[in-house]
Amino acid sequence: MGRQWESAMRAAEQAGCVVSASRAGQPEAGPWSCSGVILSRSPGLVLCHGGIFAPFLRAGREVLTAAGAVFLPGDSCSDDLRLHVQWAPTAAGPVGGVERGSPSLCTPQCAGLEPGPPASYRRRLQQPPLPAELLLLLSCPAFWAHFARLFGDETAEQWRFASVAPDDEVLEDEEEDQLRALGWFALLGVRLSQEEAEEERGPAVAVAPLGAVPKGAPLLVCGSPFGAFCPDIFLNTLSRGVLSNVAGPLLLTDARCLPGTEGGGVFTARPAGTLVALVAAPLCWKSREWVGLTLLCAAAPLLRAVRAALGRLFPSTAALAALLPPEVGVPWGLPLRDPGPPWAAAAVLVECGTVWGSGVAVAPRLVVTCRHVSPREAARVLVRSTPPKHNRQQHPGQ
Repeated sequence: MGRQWESAMRAAEQAGCVVSASRAGQPEAGPWSCSGVILSRSPGLVLCHGGIFAPFLRAGREVLTAAGAVFLPGDSCSDDLRLHVQWAPTAAGPVGGVERGSPSLCTPQCAGLEPGPPASYRRRLQQPPLPAELLLLLSCPAFWAHFARLFGDETAEQWRFASVAPDDEVLEDEEEDQLRALGWFALLGVRLSQEEAEEERGPAVAVAPLGAVPKGAPLLVCGSPFGAFCPDIFLNTLSRGVLSNVAGPLLLTDARCLPGTEGGGVFTARPAGTLVALVAAPLCWKSREWVGLTLLCAAAPLLRAVRAALGRLFPSTAALAALLPPEVGVPWGLPLRDPGPPWAAAAVLVECGTVWGSGVAVAPRLVVTCRHVSPREAARVLVRSTPPKHNRQQHPGQ
């Protein structure tokens, strides 16, 4: 990816992890897993996606969409919930022989991947997942408000945000769970022994303020496709793209993401490894067609919601809120509120029933688009444009 990405890649890998949830005494049930971001290694503090906790909620999954539901305490999940976090350490112990500060993938090998390294080498690198506890579940109200405005009316019924293709067989309850938990995240405390706490010293994560990264800026996503499955190859997988579009704290990127990367961190190239957002939905579909864009939740408003929830749930624990990463200064010259380049204002969305595509406004009330987007003469065309003042207008086609 070039020298400009080297520091960002190292920082992203150091901040990435995978979280798995299971039921005590029921290994056949689950496990459920997703990606996460390490906010602090010692003491351990992780932010991950909240979807994996839906099966464990005492009040049922419907509590995630209840009116006024912004956060839930850790005891809102059943007592049989067991959590584990797996990450690549910044340094191995004396046995590992890895230099301090050098990322290393210390995870058990996938079953059946033989031949592999000698058994003695595997034992030297193996590090079991660390136990964790749920501190709180929370959503970002601003994210939900923009999501409801963009996708909540009757014209958005053809949008789907499930991690499976529209033609795949999936339980209706499972798909509803994914939609309910779309904007929910979880704060976890990782249990470390005294020896582990002394060894797990990593760089602090910095957060980009909302609006600091301009549209079109390069981004780096660090997540674990398929969650906890085969971490030897999938843990902290990197993907590169750009910030495709912005609607408040709801962001879009064209970086390739797969199921299991929910909760993974999205970082900038400069300052290296600055956290911009977390993955909310890696796959989305419209009119049964895959849309190559990933839905993100901006990190800054999400962490502000974390601080507010901690203040209400743990008013005497100011030290916990102090572990949350700070927002850095604006690293870019152009804020998101900038009108943008002229070519951005010329791009429009053309819709006709279930058919949709992009177009270019070449003159007032004149749009050029692909032939397959053009409908029959009797059909009604809707063109959506975003002028420089960011006031959305709708023009019925002629």
